[in-house]
Order: sequence, then structure tokens, then C-alpha cells
Amino acid sequence: TPAPPPQGGRTTLVPTPGDPTNVEDVVLTGKPAAIATGTSTWEQAFDNLKAAFGKIEDALTRAGIAPTGKPLTVFVHTDDQGFRYEAMIPIAGAPEGKAELTPEIKFGRTPEGKAFRFVHKDAYEEIDGTYETITAYLDAKNIVAQDAFAEEYANEMTDSNDANLEVNIYVQPKE
Repeated sequence: TPAPPPQGGRTTLVPTPGDPTNVEDVVLTGKPAAIATGTSTWEQAFDNLKAAFGKIEDALTRAGIAPTGKPLTVFVHTDDQGFRYEAMIPIAGAPEGKAELTPEIKFGRTPEGKAFRFVHKDAYEEIDGTYETITAYLDAKNIVAQDAFAEEYANEMTDSNDANLEVNIYVQPKE
């Protein structure tokens, strides 16, 4: 699988940098995106997501569509074995009248609405600790979250042990 190209010039869903020591209330604006769905075990999460982004990037390049945002994953369903996901790459807009880029890659929108942004700045292998912090925060504040949550990769996903990885995690409260 080809590696995704460098992501210079692409914006995050919330343009200001996140702070790993803080939780921010943000409002996400839905943006057009190319979306691939799939399933993965937790052990293969990083590699499978990186491969999904590579496929989307390749299809966008072939179609002449420029990505405008950082890749993100919406975790649609999770359990102890693994998860169902939507891998997304924001774009300026879908071509007129087209619902899909390829049979595996559809056009849709990134999450929108009120959210809490948490920042994980460490290896992907260590992200469980950040999720424990998120769960404790939500419990302490009596916040009921939507079932789906999103990870946005603010810098390049090189490998799961890269301690410089920065992930914005968006949790949306139930209205």
C-alpha cells in the first residue's frame, strides 16, 4: 500500500492547535469528504486505517481532486474485538452529480455540531490512556456522549510507535 503523501497545507477540523493538557468545547463544521468504510481488530487498527487513507488518497489523485483537510476516522461501532469505521479525507467538494469516487469510496460529510476536543500527543500504541482520561472526564461531568467518536490525525501517520503523532479526538455529546 502506498504511503499517504505529506499533508502540508491541509487544515484540521478546528484550525487552532489543540492542547494535550486541556479539553476544549468546539463546534465542528461539516465538510465534504471522500469516505471509505471498513472493519478492523484493535491490534491492526493503525495499519488498517493507514491503508484506508492510502486508498482514498490514491483515488483522489487519480480523479484530480485535492484533499483540503487532515485524515480522520469516525468510529461507528466498537466492541472488545474491534470496530467499524469510516475513514475520511476532507475535500473542497464532490464532483457535480457524483455520489461515489469508486465503488468502495463514497462522498459524504465530516462530523458536525458541538464536540469536546481532546488531544493525544504520543504513539498510537499509547492512545488507550488518552481514552481512559476521556472516559473519566465525561463521567465526572455527567456527559453522555454519542456512540460514534472521531480521531483526526494532525500530522503524518508514520508508524504506531511514533511518539510525535498528534491526534485530535472529538467526542460529541448527545443533545
